[in-house]
Amino acid sequence: MIFSSRLMPLVFSFLMSIYMVTLMTCLITLVNTGLDAGFFSRWWRAFYISWPVAFLLILLGAPRMQKMAAKLIRNFNACGVAGDK
Repeated sequence: MIFSSRLMPLVFSFLMSIYMVTLMTCLITLVNTGLDAGFFSRWWRAFYISWPVAFLLILLGAPRMQKMAAKLIRNFNACGVAGDK
């Protein structure tokens, strides 16, 4: 184990934000401006502006979203609808 389990929210938020922001900023920059000589600098600018926002949103929002998902799954199974249990 590299990190203490008490750091799980920070490690998860860091990894998820890097993953999502890298893919999304790359895709949106590519779609909006195309792949040319200035692509990397435009992508990097979008990345470093977006990453801190994404990190904070995931850090603050992930626990709430996990609870909401658990309730939705529990309610879905309680309705007697076939699915994973």
